[in-house]
Amino acid sequence: MPILYAVIARGTTVLAKYASCAGNFTEVTEQILQKIPPENSKLTYSHGSYLFHYISEDKIIYLCITDDEFERSKAFLFLNEIKRRFQAQYGVRAQTALPYAMNSDFSRIMASQMRSISEDRPDQVAKVQDQVEELKSIMVRNIDHLAERGEKLELLVDKTEDLSANAVTFKKTSRNLARSLWWKNVKLMAILAVVIILVLYFIISAACGGLDWPCTRK
Repeated sequence: MPILYAVIARGTTVLAKYASCAGNFTEVTEQILQKIPPENSKLTYSHGSYLFHYISEDKIIYLCITDDEFERSKAFLFLNEIKRRFQAQYGVRAQTALPYAMNSDFSRIMASQMRSISEDRPDQVAKVQDQVEELKSIMVRNIDHLAERGEKLELLVDKTEDLSANAVTFKKTSRNLARSLWWKNVKLMAILAVVIILVLYFIISAACGGLDWPCTRK
């Protein structure tokens, strides 16, 4: 699938994302998102054999990653389509939504749109041609311009690992999170139990005349 990854974010707050293959997309896009200016803009960044395309509108960023052989017109057609659907579905809620608030629902839409845009259907030809004029105003810059001194941007992609079964990944992540929260609760309860035992011990000791409980030896 030529579109490797897509993310929708409010600044650096990710609202929804989808990956069609394995890679360190999250780490790299975190660095990129914090560099994208808040004003409305459209741009393509090049990085080796990969391209990062984004549309920033009303403080919401729609970004996708493709290989350099994928048509930019299709990439922006994809971004415009998910932008249209995202705005129609969520509207102003996106301005205050919590991280990943839209992920469970909208990641499936992003996946479906990725597959759709990769197919050469007759009804897409006119839409792609409409994007050609728009592309003339969208610059392409090297991603190195984003990196600050000492900062390294390196995208690692494993196209052999298909993540189309995104629900499995989501379930695994949810399971790990639940397990982590369970252990935190267990530790908290254990600490609370120790504190209660110590408090009771000192109360009884005070009533009994000392820490060695002399009243019990009378």
